Amino acid sequence: MAGVVIGLALLAFWLYSLFDVITTPEDEVRNVPKSVWILTVALVPLLGGIIWLMRGRPRDVREPWPVPPVRPVPKGPDDDPDFLRELDRRLRDDDH
Repeated sequence: MAGVVIGLALLAFWLYSLFDVITTPEDEVRNVPKSVWILTVALVPLLGGIIWLMRGRPRDVREPWPVPPVRPVPKGPDDDPDFLRELDRRLRDDDH
């Protein structure tokens, strides 16, 4: 039973590594061309996958979500400082 679990884990790791190599853009692959990485991971499953993860994957991590805006959008008129300034100016103009 343990052998089956280990075999499935190795198969999953091999498939993950192979899929990762295939989906990585050519210009982001490090050290050797992408085709060499595909052959390495496909022909030497465990060692090839480990070497790919350590030496071939791109170093820079892409941000999964866009960076939020610096100034949050007001939720209502009373949250908008520009609106409050204009309202204060109008109230002062009406008083005089």
